[in-house]
Amino acid sequence: MTSPVLEVRGLTVRLPAGADRPNAIEAIDLAVAPREIVCVVGESGSGKSVTAFSIMGLLPKGQLVPTSGEVRLQGEELLTATPQRLRALRGSRMSMIFQEPMTALNPVIPVGDQIAEVLETHGAATGGARAPRILELLNAVRLPDPERLGRAYPHQLSGGQRQRIMIAMALALEPALIIADEPTTALDVTTQAQILRLIKTIQAEHQSGVLFITHDFGVVAEIADRVAVMKDGFIVETGPTRDVLARPQHPYTRMLIAAVPSVLPKARAPIGAAPVVLAIERLTKVYKSSGWLQAAREVRAADSVSLTVRRGETLGIVGESGSGKSTVARCVARLIEPTSGEITLDGQAIAKLSAGRLRRHRRRIQIIFQDPYRSLNPRRTVGRSIVEGPINFGTPRAEAWTRARDLLELVGIDEAAIDRYPHQFSGGQRQRICIARALAMEPALLVADEPVSALDVSVQAQVLALLDDVKRRFDLAMLFITHDLRVAAQVCDSVAVMLKGQVVEYGPAADVFANPRHDYTRALFDAAPGKGWTFGKAAE
Repeated sequence: MTSPVLEVRGLTVRLPAGADRPNAIEAIDLAVAPREIVCVVGESGSGKSVTAFSIMGLLPKGQLVPTSGEVRLQGEELLTATPQRLRALRGSRMSMIFQEPMTALNPVIPVGDQIAEVLETHGAATGGARAPRILELLNAVRLPDPERLGRAYPHQLSGGQRQRIMIAMALALEPALIIADEPTTALDVTTQAQILRLIKTIQAEHQSGVLFITHDFGVVAEIADRVAVMKDGFIVETGPTRDVLARPQHPYTRMLIAAVPSVLPKARAPIGAAPVVLAIERLTKVYKSSGWLQAAREVRAADSVSLTVRRGETLGIVGESGSGKSTVARCVARLIEPTSGEITLDGQAIAKLSAGRLRRHRRRIQIIFQDPYRSLNPRRTVGRSIVEGPINFGTPRAEAWTRARDLLELVGIDEAAIDRYPHQFSGGQRQRICIARALAMEPALLVADEPVSALDVSVQAQVLALLDDVKRRFDLAMLFITHDLRVAAQVCDSVAVMLKGQVVEYGPAADVFANPRHDYTRALFDAAPGKGWTFGKAAE
């Protein structure tokens, strides 16, 4: 038997006094062998990231305290290691790929220099060997033009490129253990597929063990050798991937797998000849840039886009990052100015309205953003956030507050929570509050821009069901922006696929999913993680 790279035995980490439970994780056992990928899955608060940070020795001092158990890296005990020893081990024998590379990378240092810092800290590849080693790492993570990108700053790279830089840093000293904490959550489906293939390939080449933390069962099906399911700090089920995904034993595992959205579209009633709420014709948005000693550059973020959304219809816009999805949504909401084209809302042309004339139409278009925490004012109670818009548009104060309480009940939040602040709610609850805030304006069109991409699979299912319910209840038109094909299949009546600013395929969701005609659409479906699985049953 090959000795494990990582052994965790009976690990317990205590939470601060006053928390909702005594321990963040309790008596967990976990092992990762060389060339093995173990996925840890579970909802937010289950203890996944606390487990990873315990292994790395990165728990916040005095707040989360390991009280019992063992963590061994190639036989060496980590819980009793000195800070100096842990610093030496990080990077050299264990490394971590964080969820959000933009916050993990230094914004004022070129990415190549940040890789060099890892090598320098550990005294590796000294002198003239350092530059070739950096190029070797950038080539290993399949970055185009590595010499140029090594001189770039993080903001000059795409999300997928930044994540590849993080992987290069993690691999710099060929560690025995790589911990990946939700490294593909915010990436579009094709970039996600590339990153997953890259991690799997590099892990095999370097004989590293990988502890992969995720809430995406498609990712689990794609790369995991074994799966550990966590709930409320405990590992409730563990086993080979095929066994856990096809024949889950624990009720919690079965609940999570049942919540995974199917890639097959739901049967939906035809919209028919319902009134057109939103009509977009030849919408174009061009960004121009120029600089000192630089030629003028023009980017067509949206290029002659024409779409229609009827009352009671959800139109999904899917595509990779940079395809123009959010540009179209922001032009529709007039958060940015279209370069040309027509946007008609309930028969009123709004593309060229001045700010003053546009104001009365603003309440008719409401947006639900991707990150509910950033879209709510942390210094205002959720009640004040909900009533602000209606009061600004002339609704009597008492009526606005009554409606706010009704809407909170509608979205599944107790009206007694109306005086609480955003940080006192979970991510899914905050997104429900954002939905209530949007509905308070009595809109004709709801624009949902990646509203569930950061949510756990079970919470995601609840929010999607809520959006479907409020659309029917209020007879709304909805523009739904997503990179997740499974999500699009569950909520969309029609689908538009965008590539480089253009709509390359457009039609009823059932037709697009059953018979994609454009090569790019087929490539998106092929890249969807776990596409060969019907969860709860073995893959064919």
